[in-house]
Amino acid sequence: MTDEATGSGEWRGWRAATQTALYGTDGSGGFYRRPEGPAGHFRTSVHASPLFAGAVAGLLCRVDEALGRPASLDFVDMAAGRGELAAGVLAALPADVAARTRAYAVEVAARPVGLAPAIAWLPEPPPQVTGLLFANEWLDNVPVEVAQVDPAGAVRLVLVRDDGAERLGPPVSGAEAEWLARWWPLPDEDGLRAEIGLPRDTAWASVVSRVTRGLAVAVDYAHTADARPLFGTLTGFREGRETPPVPDGSCDITAHVALDACAEAGAGAGAGTGIGVADHTEAYALPRALLLPQRAALHALGVTGARPPLTLASTDPTAYVRALASAGEAAELTAPGGLGDFGWLLQPVGIPNPLAADPTDPTRA
Repeated sequence: MTDEATGSGEWRGWRAATQTALYGTDGSGGFYRRPEGPAGHFRTSVHASPLFAGAVAGLLCRVDEALGRPASLDFVDMAAGRGELAAGVLAALPADVAARTRAYAVEVAARPVGLAPAIAWLPEPPPQVTGLLFANEWLDNVPVEVAQVDPAGAVRLVLVRDDGAERLGPPVSGAEAEWLARWWPLPDEDGLRAEIGLPRDTAWASVVSRVTRGLAVAVDYAHTADARPLFGTLTGFREGRETPPVPDGSCDITAHVALDACAEAGAGAGAGTGIGVADHTEAYALPRALLLPQRAALHALGVTGARPPLTLASTDPTAYVRALASAGEAAELTAPGGLGDFGWLLQPVGIPNPLAADPTDPTRA
């Protein structure tokens, strides 16, 4: 990377370049409007196993109980892809809960053919939500600027062309500089990088503000202030493989999420406060919010990956094979170094946190 422009093409900040590459312009074009959908390029927890949708359905049932079993219960699937999670959750709900559930899939792409009519397809969440708003791998695709320390120790924006070439731009200033100072301060060492998560904080606060009572959950690869990566996390994915991020619409462009910053923004939008961070093996029970690894969240929701007893193989071989397959899927969802490392941010609004150690404790409301 140099200060001088070389070759042809427009130099833009990563935020504008990613916005166009992923979502197109004027409602057309962009990676996320391609017909194959996200599942054609990367494997999420939703695609890995129906156990994930079953666990989310279980979480929705806990929210339902905390709300006092309302006549109408909302489930909002943010960044719904092709509606796989919303459909899986509805299928996994008990009949009495499913009958009261209004499901919304929020996505920029057109409604997929064959999606159940019971699932509403929206470009943005409904204005009021009573229930569970679940954002699985949404925030990592909210475009952000990239900052880098130059040889003189100044923090500058990184500019990029559509072919992926980069150069340094102007110094970071204003609200973006304040965000870096608060959440991701960069030492004055040449080449260190950060992603400025302010747009994600704003996006998360916007959807949390729509939850009148219930729970907002964000699930993403994440990091916290005690362990920010030195060179950022910006990358691309195409056809199941990681690839350099090139903002030409041919690949997904993603970066891990500062979920602790999002938690503070969600609290400012009306969600429960008192954020703390889990370590990488166990969940902390926090006064109002939880930030924990996916394996801890799924364990709490009954997805453990335990192998079936060998005695079942002799008494019911078919059941044993099914149970063994389910255990393998659960292991993938909770595996360290893989899907199990996703961060879950759970922020309740007007109810106890359903995954808190003692959800009846009034201090956790």
